[in-house]
Amino acid sequence: MTTSTLPSGRPLGVAAIGYAFMGKAHSNAWRNVASFFDVPAFEQKVLVGRDDEAVAEAAAKYGWAESAADWRSVIERDDIDVVDICAPGWMHAEIAIAALEAGKHVLVEKPLANTLGEAELMASAAASARARGVRSMIGFNYRRVPALALARQLIAEGRLGTVRHVRAAYLQDWLSDVEAPMSWRLRKETAGSGALGDIASHAIDQVQHLTGQTVTEVTGTLRTFVAERPGPSGLEKVTVDDAAWATLGMTGNISASVEASRVATGQKNSLKLEIYGSLGSLTFDLESLNELNFLDASLPVREQGFRRILVNEPEHPYLEVWWPQGHIIGWEHTFTHQIRDFLCAIRVGEAPSPSFDDGLQIQRVLAAVEESARNRSVVTEVPALDLGAKSTPEMPLQPELSREAGVDAGPRRETGAPNWERLH
Repeated sequence: MTTSTLPSGRPLGVAAIGYAFMGKAHSNAWRNVASFFDVPAFEQKVLVGRDDEAVAEAAAKYGWAESAADWRSVIERDDIDVVDICAPGWMHAEIAIAALEAGKHVLVEKPLANTLGEAELMASAAASARARGVRSMIGFNYRRVPALALARQLIAEGRLGTVRHVRAAYLQDWLSDVEAPMSWRLRKETAGSGALGDIASHAIDQVQHLTGQTVTEVTGTLRTFVAERPGPSGLEKVTVDDAAWATLGMTGNISASVEASRVATGQKNSLKLEIYGSLGSLTFDLESLNELNFLDASLPVREQGFRRILVNEPEHPYLEVWWPQGHIIGWEHTFTHQIRDFLCAIRVGEAPSPSFDDGLQIQRVLAAVEESARNRSVVTEVPALDLGAKSTPEMPLQPELSREAGVDAGPRRETGAPNWERLH
């Protein structure tokens, strides 16, 4: 099928694969996006999951017309044009590559994959599909937080002058309790890594996206504080990190520090960002996602100080369609903005951002942090991507699209991921 334009005479057919935490968040976005934004017509065709009864219940609850347990048969359907992959990371490569080869536009949750090898295969498949008009995007949804989109605009406009260094800390505490049970997120074969891939990937993406620069070298440290967790048959060994630290060297002579933890007691979902420049500074905390703090150092010293910007004005990114000033939005809106941008890119035939190449670049940073940690925090270079036109990050950019631009068990692809039938 030709996918550079919308299918003639009918809406885009959408399939989502995965119905748990991320599947719920994405489903909510698909259900609401057309009520607020001007997007191409689409239909929530099918929700896919491993358990027939549970996925059928979820599909009815989240607004999908039907449910299915076999993702392979779904992506072969002629009425499916978009595949939204919300399944765990060990499934990303197999599903995404198959969907791209079938001519489907693909949105996949971060991180791109569990391994660098899988990420490279996915980026290669996306490049081949792009030549046929098939679009792909990775879901770093925090790019769509209006306050962070505004921060990117201010940096691009030169309001901070020369950015010198950045601090990023993504802290959660859901594993602080030593009795917290074992899960797939704590096994390397299914999760790839722990806090590093799960949440540090978001922090690294923001460091690069906000500054418009790229990580070139890292030093890293990984720690597992709770070595065993209770499982169905007794204690099981945890094979991923609980926390990660990295110092990043970047283009533009910028230095950055990144910290990520899932055992930071008292921190529920705090992504803190601090950007320091020669003419000003910005700070942000995801737990107050409607607020951005800005210091303008060009003012007289007696007038300087961080001021709180409540990012709820129609002039702020994405907010022209939401509520009156001062009526705050929430975490779930970032996914609605993400779906909006993805659909608009499909409509106008543009490459959406962040791309699979961007996801691959993040994967290379994550791999370098792991390598550095194995080598007692030695400085480790991040190989540059060999791209004709680099898609991340190029100032100015946010929002990614102007307002006017107004997802049969056959032979299994060998990507190193565990088998769907056995694990999902």
